[in-house]
Amino acid sequence: MNKVITAKSLVKSFGTVTAVDGMDIEINAGEIVALMGRSGSGKTTAMHLLAGLEQATSGKVRYQDKELSGLDEDTLALWRRENIGLVFQSFHLIPTLSALENVAFPLYPSDISVTERTKRAESRLEMVGLADRATHRPSRLSGGEQQRVAIARALINDPDLILADEPTGNLDSETGKEILALFHRLRDEAGVAFLIVTHDDEVAETADRVIRMKDGKII
Repeated sequence: MNKVITAKSLVKSFGTVTAVDGMDIEINAGEIVALMGRSGSGKTTAMHLLAGLEQATSGKVRYQDKELSGLDEDTLALWRRENIGLVFQSFHLIPTLSALENVAFPLYPSDISVTERTKRAESRLEMVGLADRATHRPSRLSGGEQQRVAIARALINDPDLILADEPTGNLDSETGKEILALFHRLRDEAGVAFLIVTHDDEVAETADRVIRMKDGKII
């Protein structure tokens, strides 16, 4: 299978604390992987390293044929915007913007026209079943709808990989199941790969593969 992202001997230390200790990981195209561990196990730091949100103390990260290790923050930000999607537990929507504007927001630094931005954002909202909520601000959306908007935003640049940190953590169990079903549909229809950081066994059971972390190490 084609590898989307690969990490080798990844280490991240904060002073005397080693949050990630020699991690090796591969995620294949169209694969849903759950990264599990208790609070403090290093799983969120590991996700941040794969996303280029944190620089590794040592080790390497490769996205398809591009080596990410050693790139400066501006270059990493551009790579992130163009290649991967990020979904967080707290949604991180901008409260003063509509659902459509939130989805289109990652496109604003680019030279894409207003018409194309709008068209693309409308398409992504339709993909997550929220075409009729485009003009609503986050305060008028349920938690599940806000997470769908966040997923639509993560899809705006047609990523091959979405990194999701506890994406069902703020949702009731039924809405959480709907979000996971949406992940599977996006995998099946668009070939998107997912790394889902979670401590929830029910979430992990829906993944194609489970990786467990403890004290910064994969076990």
